[in-house]
Amino acid sequence: MAPQRIPNIKCVGKSDVGLKRPTNEDVCVVKPELGFCVVADGMGGAAAGEVASRIFAETAIEVFSAENGRSEDVVRNLIQAAFAGANEKILSHARSNPSRRGMGCTGELVAFYDESYILGHVGDSRTYLLRREELKQLTKDHSIVQQQVDAGMMTASEGRNHPSRHMILRAVGVSEELAPDIVRGKVISGDLLLLCSDGLTDMLDDGMIQTILDLDIELSEKVDHLVERAKLSGGLDNITAVLCEVG
Repeated sequence: MAPQRIPNIKCVGKSDVGLKRPTNEDVCVVKPELGFCVVADGMGGAAAGEVASRIFAETAIEVFSAENGRSEDVVRNLIQAAFAGANEKILSHARSNPSRRGMGCTGELVAFYDESYILGHVGDSRTYLLRREELKQLTKDHSIVQQQVDAGMMTASEGRNHPSRHMILRAVGVSEELAPDIVRGKVISGDLLLLCSDGLTDMLDDGMIQTILDLDIELSEKVDHLVERAKLSGGLDNITAVLCEVG
């Protein structure tokens, strides 16, 4: 069987501290030549969140740089290895630095092969797919609020402003066992994937996100518009957005 290739993907990412936070604990990685992108949002205080998200990003680069093959099984295994490796490294770092216990991060990792993508997801950062003028959220938040929305205890609109919306149920580096959600799908020419931290989605609803993604401007300008509009809407948290466009 002929080796499968990385599809023609153009990727742009940007991370901004926002208007209220003293430091940026978000990280984004854009590696179209290796066929993957990452967004991570750190938590833990005392600079621990920044360290956790950086460990996740560096582990993903290390894992994907060591493998040249491309197939569904290979890509899925690489994603699992990146999450598992980062999870262990963050736990180990926290054990060696007691003041940073409780550190962790969210993780969005999308990788491409042939005419497909595989996405790994942990936490309340998100990945969206814009296809033929329809925006679809590919991930589900691992949060108390999302759990209550799923149970019918509140509506999604009520959840947007709920005081517990940032309490997440799953994160990288918090417990020995980690099970990332895995989402698979095909890509077609013109698809646009958005990976982002909650600093973006807390400030912009899906309608505004799609309005910006629909603009007839360069990919880098769309990323700039997303970040700047989130800041105009309050910029309460760090803001990170990565766009992947399928050629």
